[in-house]
Amino acid sequence: MTRLRSAPTLETERLVLRQYCKEDFRPHHAIVGDPEVMRYFSGPTISAEDCWRRMAASVGMWSLLGFGGWAVTRRDDGCLIGTASLFNAWRALEPQFGEEPEMGWIFATEAHGQGIASEACRSVLDWADANLQPIPIWAIIAPDNQPSLRLAARLGFERLDDSVYNDEPTAVLRRPPQR
Repeated sequence: MTRLRSAPTLETERLVLRQYCKEDFRPHHAIVGDPEVMRYFSGPTISAEDCWRRMAASVGMWSLLGFGGWAVTRRDDGCLIGTASLFNAWRALEPQFGEEPEMGWIFATEAHGQGIASEACRSVLDWADANLQPIPIWAIIAPDNQPSLRLAARLGFERLDDSVYNDEPTAVLRRPPQR
C-alpha cells in the first residue's frame, strides 16, 4: 500500500469527493450546525471550533494513516453537501477498533433521501477495497438513526453490539474485510 498524503478525488455519477480546502469551513459548519442533521449525535450541533478541528483532522489523517475524509460535493454545481470519512478516533468504546478504520458520514438535509450518502459511501468503500489491505471497517450509529443503520446494512456493515459511548446508546457495526 502506498500511503497517500491527501485525499484522492473520487467521482460518481452525481458527486465529486475531494480533499477539504479552507473555503469548505463555513459550508461544512452550516451542515454540522443544523440541528436536524445532528439530531442523532451526542450534541445538538457542532461548534465552529470543533468543526474546524474535525475538518483539520480529516485532512491530517491522510498524512498520518493513508486514509481520511472527503468533502462531498455535487458534480453539477460544486456545492458542498456532506462528508464521508475513514478515520481512527481511538474511541473509549468496546470493542476496541485498534488500528482498523472507522467510517462516518454526515450530509446536509437537502441531500437526505436521494441516495447521495449511499453513492458517496460506496465510492469511499470501493477506494478502500482497492487501496487498503483487506481489513475490517467499523462504524458507530445511534440506534434510533434508522436511515444510517439501513445504509450501513446496504454497505455490508453488520451490527455486532450495542454499547454506550459518551453516555449515549450506540450501535457498533463492522464491515468484514473484502476481496
